[in-house]
Amino acid sequence: MCVVLIRSLLLYLLVIFAVRLMGKRQLGELQPSELVITILVSNIATLPLEDVDIPIVVGVTPIFALVCYEVIVSWVSLKSQKLRKLMSGSPKIIIKDGKIDPQVMRDLRFSVDDLMMSLRGKDIFDLSEVQYAIVETTGSISVMTNETTNCDPPQVVVSDGKIVVPALKNLGLNEGKIGRVLKKASAKMSEVLIMTADTEGNFYIADKSGAKPIIINNYKF
Repeated sequence: MCVVLIRSLLLYLLVIFAVRLMGKRQLGELQPSELVITILVSNIATLPLEDVDIPIVVGVTPIFALVCYEVIVSWVSLKSQKLRKLMSGSPKIIIKDGKIDPQVMRDLRFSVDDLMMSLRGKDIFDLSEVQYAIVETTGSISVMTNETTNCDPPQVVVSDGKIVVPALKNLGLNEGKIGRVLKKASAKMSEVLIMTADTEGNFYIADKSGAKPIIINNYKF
């Protein structure tokens, strides 16, 4: 019994340490890869507890290996949009300008009931109140009502110095127009940490140095 208690304490501390390494997220906020690692770690941790004949190192080693793998993949994903999209997917706009996109619902295998349940979770019971809704990579839905504004929210058009092509298409922009805005702001594409834009010609630009962001309103091309 004493051996089991000691093993339980050690594995308990190890799993807490592993989860802390992967970041402070609630279960519902986990990305697919993080959720898989969490499930695997919890299953592996039970093996030395169920069978005291299994050396504890047999449980510790794969847990460390999985956590290290997740940390490495997370770090690489910060540098690579393609890998980030491959591992976590990308947000999907399910309602735009108050109009539901049936194709996105089919792609996400979202039923009408799923959509209504998600909206009710945001205290929205009337679809006519929704201006814009996006399904995040975690499966949660973010909603903006038309009481707030009649304009769709800003989208990220440049991330870590790289153009986000789908966002440009959604906003009717192109790389040339983004280049003109950056020129007006005296900013270089490679130095931009994040740049957002909306359909009204409003831009927010923050560079990698952490300097005060540049805000451009009502820009006319």
